[in-house]
Amino acid sequence: MIRPAEPTDTEAVNELLDQLGYPQDDPAATAARLKSWANDPTSAVLVDDADGNLLGLVAVHVEPFVQMTGSSGRIVALVVSDQARRRGVATRLMAAAEAFAVSQGCVRFEVTSSNYRTEAHQFYVGRGYVNQADRSSRFLRDAPPHSASGTTV
Repeated sequence: MIRPAEPTDTEAVNELLDQLGYPQDDPAATAARLKSWANDPTSAVLVDDADGNLLGLVAVHVEPFVQMTGSSGRIVALVVSDQARRRGVATRLMAAAEAFAVSQGCVRFEVTSSNYRTEAHQFYVGRGYVNQADRSSRFLRDAPPHSASGTTV
C-alpha cells in the first residue's frame, strides 16, 4: 500500500536512507523532516507499506516554473529496500509521486541521479525520462552557516 510517510516511520525511513547512501544519526531530526514535508502541500514523502514493513520511499516536491505555465515535479529521493528490489516497488512509488505532482499542476517531472547509479538510470529511461546530462549541468554550493538569530557567522 502506498501512503504518506509518518514520523512513526522514522526508524524504517532512516534504514532506507542509509541504503540510498545517506546515513542518518538523529532520529528526531528525521521525524521533524517527515513532519515538515507532511505539512507542505507542495511536497510528499510516500512509502510502500507491506503490513508495517516499509519496502521503499519516494519524495517529490512541486516547483512552479517562472519561464512557462505549470510546474515541475522534482523527485528528490527514491529508494527501494535491498530486500524488495525487482518486485515493482519503484514503479508503484514513481506512479504515486507522478500522480501527486500532476494533481498539483505539474507538466514535467525531473529526477537527478548520481552517475554510478546505472541501474536507476535504466529504470528512469524505461519510464520515459530522457537523460539530459549532455545538455545540462548541475552546480551546487553550500550555504554559509547561520547562527540561531539568522545571521551569517
